[in-house]
Amino acid sequence: MGEQQVTSLDVAGLHVTVAGLGVSGIPAAKVLHARGANVTVVNDGDDARAREQAAELEALGIVVRLGDGATLPESTELIVTTPGWKPDKPLFAAARAAGLEIWGDVELAWRLRGPDAAPWLAVTGTNGKTTTVQMLASILKAAGLRTAAVGNIGVSLLDVVFGDEQYDVLAVELSSYQLHWAPSLRAHSAAVLNIAPDHLDWHGSMEAYAADKGHVYDGNRVACVYNVADKATEDLVREADVEEGCRAIGFTLGTPAPSQLGIVEGILVDRAFVEDRHKNAQELAEVSDVNPPAPHNVANALAAAALARAYGVPPKAVRDGLRAFTPDAHRIAHVADVAGVAYVDDSKATNTHAAEASLAAYESIVWIAGGLAKGAAFDELVAKSAKRLRAAVLIGADRGLIREALARHAPEVPVVDLDRTDTGAMLAAVQEARRLAVAGDTVLLAPACASMDMFANYNQRGDAFAEAVRELGAGA
Repeated sequence: MGEQQVTSLDVAGLHVTVAGLGVSGIPAAKVLHARGANVTVVNDGDDARAREQAAELEALGIVVRLGDGATLPESTELIVTTPGWKPDKPLFAAARAAGLEIWGDVELAWRLRGPDAAPWLAVTGTNGKTTTVQMLASILKAAGLRTAAVGNIGVSLLDVVFGDEQYDVLAVELSSYQLHWAPSLRAHSAAVLNIAPDHLDWHGSMEAYAADKGHVYDGNRVACVYNVADKATEDLVREADVEEGCRAIGFTLGTPAPSQLGIVEGILVDRAFVEDRHKNAQELAEVSDVNPPAPHNVANALAAAALARAYGVPPKAVRDGLRAFTPDAHRIAHVADVAGVAYVDDSKATNTHAAEASLAAYESIVWIAGGLAKGAAFDELVAKSAKRLRAAVLIGADRGLIREALARHAPEVPVVDLDRTDTGAMLAAVQEARRLAVAGDTVLLAPACASMDMFANYNQRGDAFAEAVRELGAGA
């Protein structure tokens, strides 16, 4: 499985400015302060929550400056930023003009690891990251390894790296934001699951977004895992600066070529990490071992299996780990069957790429969609999915964009346009979907949009859908 020499960075006496509070800023400030750095935290906001967080840090002796995230504090020698701060912030312009480095919390965790630090198996991509990382952690645990799913999944890498628990290997989810601010990260092996337009307002262009994703391959030692069906991911492997001997490993829903993992007659097979891969294949698991066995989720499982196999995990652990895995709520989750109609919650499908994968999993769909489009266009999504759509029920602020795409590419599909954003809107949408559906159909919540126009987050939106379905079932 291999070891990597680690030399921990000494920050004692260094004047560090931490940009932003929150999930990553607070741990960064605490870790730096505990290691003797002189820490100043700057934050744009000055609300009640920010003042509460500031008080917690100030009690430790950390300087906090609220309401001004633009001015570079005097004597700053290093900037550590939370991932969401855009690269064009005035603070960063001032830092670059002063010749200062700008790190994210991931970079800080990487630089401060100790000599016995666990290697990282990293996952990025537009969609599927969290599920893949959780599958990977489940497989690693099935192999008897001490591991955790960390990073963009909501568990701070700083808290894990500097916590009391010891790990053999970490399954790390990384966003494009985090990768942008992590120039020296060098994973054991990494996967880019897919590349589709997202967060372009932050990155500035599709090329910059893809390039930041591609940083996850830099310095990989064993395997760069890519999606055979998404050429952009393979292109990123070709451009990556990897260590000598690192291999390009593809995953595919078709029959795998040598150095790939794929599917043969309902079996997940490995033709990469076997002897004489030109002649041999290793059975890993059955498609039915993947929960749920939707095509895009099987692709996630193959990517997770590839990273686990790159780390040396035996085939049985792949099967056992996939069987033990339970997906998070609101990810293509079957809620109930009512009068022969399946109701499926994929509220996590907050962009067109995710919705396309969700729609591809079913044959006859009454589609509930809409919300905040975030600048997305829906023509390609509708054109690809039109033959599967029995009807559509549209909700949310930007539903008109989807309605127009349906009119252009699926004019025969009945559309219900719900012009309401109150708390009963989801129940009304589900009731309309029930009216349109027939036995054998799937009513699918795959909004292709963000939720914040009507709901606090995609979790609340999915919960509203599930509650509405339960009301239908109670009245059936």
